[in-house]
Amino acid sequence: MSHVPASVSRRAAFVWLAAAAVGAAESVAPPGTYRLRYRFTAGDELASRVAHRALTETTMNGITQSVETMTDSTKTWKVVGVDASGTATLEQSVDDVTMTSRTSDRGEVRWSSGGTAEPPPGYEGVRQSLGVPLVRLVVATDGRVLERRELRPCPAAASGDLVVIPLPDEPVAVGHEWTIPDEVVVEVPGGPRKAVRTRLRYRLDQVRDGLATITVDTTVLTPIDDPRLEARLLERIWNGEVRFDVETGRVASRRTAVDRRVVGFGGPQSSVRYKASLEERPLLE
Repeated sequence: MSHVPASVSRRAAFVWLAAAAVGAAESVAPPGTYRLRYRFTAGDELASRVAHRALTETTMNGITQSVETMTDSTKTWKVVGVDASGTATLEQSVDDVTMTSRTSDRGEVRWSSGGTAEPPPGYEGVRQSLGVPLVRLVVATDGRVLERRELRPCPAAASGDLVVIPLPDEPVAVGHEWTIPDEVVVEVPGGPRKAVRTRLRYRLDQVRDGLATITVDTTVLTPIDDPRLEARLLERIWNGEVRFDVETGRVASRRTAVDRRVVGFGGPQSSVRYKASLEERPLLE
C-alpha cells in the first residue's frame, strides 16, 4: 500500500476546501439581491408557443398601402449537452407554423403546416425547415453566446429571438441596470450598407413568486442620416419584457414590441410605419 505524505494530504484538503468555499460564495447571494444564472440539463427540450404580429404601412405620393402578417408557431430548444461549468449547447427547431398575410390590394393568404395544401408562393421552403435543427448555440451560465452556428439559412432575428438574454455578473437588487453593446448591419437592396452600433439596456424591475421581471430597451448609437437605411432598421430595434425563473434558471416568457415611423425614405412625400409585437410562452408539460 502506498503512503501519501501528510503534507500532500493537507494541501489537497486545503485546495478542496478553498474550491468549495468559492463555489458556496458564488451560489449564495447577499440578502436583498438575486444571482441570475441559467441552469440547463442535457436532454431537456424547451418548447414554447410564439405569436408574432406585424403591420407595415407605406405611403408614396399620397397613396398608402399596408401589409399585415400573423405568424403562430411552436418552437423547441433542445439541450444537446452541458459541460462541467454549466455551459450548454442548444439547438433550435420549429415544429409547426401557421402564417397569414393581408395586403390592402390583394386580400388575405393563409397557410398552415398542419394542413394538406401546398405552401403559397414565397413560402415554398417553409415545410422543409420544420422539425429540423436550424440554429446551434453554445451558451454560458450568464447568457453569453460563446458560439452561434446557422445550420440552415434563416432570416436575422427581428426581436432578440434567443432562449437567453445576457445576465449581470454579480448578484443584483431590484432596480439594477446593465447594458450590452450590439451591432446590426442594415442595407438597401442595390443601395448603401451600414453597420449600426446599438446598446441594449436591461433592468431588473421586480422579483415576485420566484419570477424576475426584466425590461429591455434599445438605443441606436450610430447616427443615421439616410432615411432609406433608417427604414430598414425599423424592425431590428425593439423594446420588451422578459420573465426569468430564478430557481429553474430559465426564461419563463417574453414580450417584445416596436412602433416606429420614418419619413422621406422614398422622397419628401413618403413615409413608412412598422408596428410589431411578439409574445412567447412555454408549453406546459
